[in-house]
Amino acid sequence: MNIEDLKSKVQLIVKRANDLKDEYLGKNNTPVNYACIFSQSEEEYDLLRQLTGKIGKVIKETPTGSLYQIEPLPTVAGNLQLLKIRIPDRTRPELGDADFTVADFPVFEKKYLSLPQFKRMDKPDFYMIELLDQKYDVRAYFSNPPLDRQFGITT
Repeated sequence: MNIEDLKSKVQLIVKRANDLKDEYLGKNNTPVNYACIFSQSEEEYDLLRQLTGKIGKVIKETPTGSLYQIEPLPTVAGNLQLLKIRIPDRTRPELGDADFTVADFPVFEKKYLSLPQFKRMDKPDFYMIELLDQKYDVRAYFSNPPLDRQFGITT
């Protein structure tokens, strides 16, 4: 794997998460603001961190992995600047996830949270809604506030 392979993997994750999002929300202009690669081994985790370090810098270490601000990466859902490399986790067999910015979060939450594929997850400084469908090898999230805004990143 090289840097181009890493970028292609991230773009694939965003594309598939965007497809998942579109299946439930319809095709709309919901830009991506964050993506995460789920590493499946320690070796892959180390390699992904090494490669991501060449296109960005760590802005936060979390218990589940490193969050990087990367050079803007074009995707089907807009430019991406936040990329997390997640440590191996048996509960995350998918390729990864992408987080999308919704315009009116209260309306979005009221409309979709009652569906079985959507689940609210509360974090210390924010909350997010997870969209999970076994037909997809990715997950989609919607955070309030969006992660790029939490870190002061503008596109």
